[in-house]
Amino acid sequence: MSADTPRTVVTGIGVATPNGLGVDDFWAATRIGKNAIGRVTRFDPTRYPSRLAGEIQGFVAEDHLPNRLIPQTDRMTRLALVAADCAFEDAGVRPGDIPEFDMGVVTASTSGGFEFGQNELKKLWSQGSQYVSAYQSFAWFYAVNSGQISIRNGMRGPSGVVVSDQAGGLDAIAQARRQIRKGSKLIFSGGFDASICPWGWVAQLAGGRMSTSDDPDRAYLPFDAEASGYVPGEGGALIILEDAEAARSRGARNIYGEISGYAATFDPKPGPLDSGPSSEGGREPGLRRAIELALADAALAPEDIDVVFADAAGTPELDRVEAEAISAVFGPGRVPVTAPKTMTGRLYSGAAPVDVVSAVLSMREGLIPPTTNVTLSPEYDIDLVTTQPRTASVRAALVLARGYGGFNSAVVVQAVD
Repeated sequence: MSADTPRTVVTGIGVATPNGLGVDDFWAATRIGKNAIGRVTRFDPTRYPSRLAGEIQGFVAEDHLPNRLIPQTDRMTRLALVAADCAFEDAGVRPGDIPEFDMGVVTASTSGGFEFGQNELKKLWSQGSQYVSAYQSFAWFYAVNSGQISIRNGMRGPSGVVVSDQAGGLDAIAQARRQIRKGSKLIFSGGFDASICPWGWVAQLAGGRMSTSDDPDRAYLPFDAEASGYVPGEGGALIILEDAEAARSRGARNIYGEISGYAATFDPKPGPLDSGPSSEGGREPGLRRAIELALADAALAPEDIDVVFADAAGTPELDRVEAEAISAVFGPGRVPVTAPKTMTGRLYSGAAPVDVVSAVLSMREGLIPPTTNVTLSPEYDIDLVTTQPRTASVRAALVLARGYGGFNSAVVVQAVD
């Protein structure tokens, strides 16, 4: 990065996860390893092979949003809208403070408004087309969170949506950083998903990676010898990104950290090109390359990274790939690794933005949150933070995310003096 390249900093946070609504509640639970995984309550999961999830309890959208928005929004959008309000407040910015064409929104989504879509399809099949809400035309759509946030807050600058499964949250943040570098003054970014409904559940089961355990403490165990899949969850985070100088000029109350590096790679589907003897049955997974490129983008060496927030797929093969990539770049056991998503389940597009939030809060407190319930398998040569939080000086963190189908993304977050 050249000296005159604008630095992109995080100045506001809005977060909603199964273990906390808002920054304070979320971090109070995360820093001590509070588990929020339990049996699904949003529908009866008895007939399904997987019955656990990370659900957000106690969220009443009507307490936070105008009545007119309730019938036109899915649960994920309601969560995102409230998170956007919280991020504005946290940043000390009101929508009218910045010209409307200087503010934009770039979010990620994995499933869109599944629950809204399910309810309207049920009406179509059981009652007829005249009973289907007109809002079905957009409430289910992947881009709806970007649209609703921009409309509600009068944000008419560069906006968009990224769809790359679990990696999407980091890809959206990277796209937002590009817009800041092009001159936008403020960009909202992050991701939210909330597809804990029968239709969404069946879609997730089709991936074949969900845990079938009924024990909330043993269902999602990345890097553990007993790992057998992941537990899904709902929620996510939105962050406000600004140019560092502009943020200081306006007197920003919080500058949590800088998005200093990013890279993405893609693992192609195995095929004829991967079957030669020199490749031992396949090309090397791209995660290691994504890490190396993200570090180069941030102008950092491996030894500059103080903690890695792992993707933590929870399946043996994917855990092995991630552990090998981390060990190859940083050296065996040379950098602390954590996966606080074991407390909430995998939040799809919302997971990595939540990890970015955890990273900047780790910098602020000097504490790495734990990977709960996991006993590190001797197969993996990494320094996994388990059981208890670890006190540490955190100046730079690496956040990893991978999406179904081969997406790999990496973001470097640094403290700002």
